[in-house]
Amino acid sequence: MSFIRSISGVRGVVGDTLTPDVIVRYAAAFAEYSKRGKIVIGRDGRITGKIIGNLVSSTLLSMGCDVVALGIAPTPTIAIAQRQLRAAGGISITASHNPMQWNGLKFIGSDGMFLSAEQNQQLWTIADKTIPRYVSWEKFGKHSTDETMIDKHISAVLQLPYIKADQIKQKKFKVVVDCINAAGGVIIPLLLKKLGCNVIEMNCDVSGIFSRTPEPLPENLDALCERVVKEKADLGVAVDPDVDRLALITEKGEPFGEEYTITSVVKFILAKRPLTTSRSPLTVVVNLSTTRAVDDIAKQYDATVVRTPVGEINVAQKMKECGALIGGEGSGGVILPAIHYGRDAVTAIGLLLQQLAEFSGTLSELKTSLPQYSMIKSKLEINKKDPDRLLQDIVRRHAQNGKANMEDGLRLDYDDSWIHLRKSNTEPIIRIIAEAPAMERAQDLVNRFKNELQKSSHDAV
Repeated sequence: MSFIRSISGVRGVVGDTLTPDVIVRYAAAFAEYSKRGKIVIGRDGRITGKIIGNLVSSTLLSMGCDVVALGIAPTPTIAIAQRQLRAAGGISITASHNPMQWNGLKFIGSDGMFLSAEQNQQLWTIADKTIPRYVSWEKFGKHSTDETMIDKHISAVLQLPYIKADQIKQKKFKVVVDCINAAGGVIIPLLLKKLGCNVIEMNCDVSGIFSRTPEPLPENLDALCERVVKEKADLGVAVDPDVDRLALITEKGEPFGEEYTITSVVKFILAKRPLTTSRSPLTVVVNLSTTRAVDDIAKQYDATVVRTPVGEINVAQKMKECGALIGGEGSGGVILPAIHYGRDAVTAIGLLLQQLAEFSGTLSELKTSLPQYSMIKSKLEINKKDPDRLLQDIVRRHAQNGKANMEDGLRLDYDDSWIHLRKSNTEPIIRIIAEAPAMERAQDLVNRFKNELQKSSHDAV
């Protein structure tokens, strides 16, 4: 399965399942969906991005849409631009953490948020059932570029009431940055330099030639870990190609843990409640696969944690609905409504540097101060098997568990641990995530349910 259509947009292998006709079909459908209004587009720096960007732009123009092209830009920057320019929508040309041969389209609605499941269905119906209605030549849209949005994104972060740039500058943090030669290569070093950091760049040339496996997981960041130690840096920073996920490396050259990105920021924001104007109850929204450490932190501040199915838009919608101060996903995604309703590694870096400056200790000491859990993230390749039927088989066996949640696959909560099994939105796999105070307990849970899935596969297919 090398073409995926999900709540995260559409993506596929370029030249295989993501072909020019597919790109044109979805771009034309989005023009129709957006009532042929102005559309902001940008790309994550992949080597196929410029060609796809030209196809998308030409299609939108041919549908009568005005196009504002940002060039290489993070997905959150595109979302911010859509709001600031009051565009009818936005398209981020990215396959996020998928390998280099992949690319795709993420669709942003008129409200600056990714399309919901219902909105995506409307878009897909247009793509599947209608023939594009191109306008005559004199009604083509107008094309323009905007190279100011990266600076505006950084300015928005620096103007947050939480951020005291002078305090961060006094620390003179030495930071090693790994931007995988994609969209973060310009904006991340620029932000850090504005905050007075000594920046050591790794893989920031924006060539689109990925220097490592794209997902910013610990196993993919060995080179960054080594460089942090070699340079005697205060921390390392890694992002994915479209800069919506953040991973940190401590001064010891050890992964901070992507789950602790959101945990740290939640603690920082809840502690800063007096700086906000919100009078609504303190609420944090995370997905069903996010660490229980967030719940522990929330209790310290009498805050409520609301959990949603995995998917950035699911978290963002719930945050907007309940007026949450902060939210995100344990994959390293931080959503701060004060900036926009989307995951944003640029914002997360600003908040974490401020937190570290105030903490007056090292990043490893900051992590030690947080609730400690061990999480295992595994997956089961399903190839041509039906993931829905596999999961249904598991649900039938465990639905009677008193703490079973079936909003997104199956999550089972135990007294000191939990496990979540779900179909991936972006890959042909079933994700298996377990967390417990001890690594052994988490591993036991993963092994047990992986075995169940493998045994049921013959009956489920």
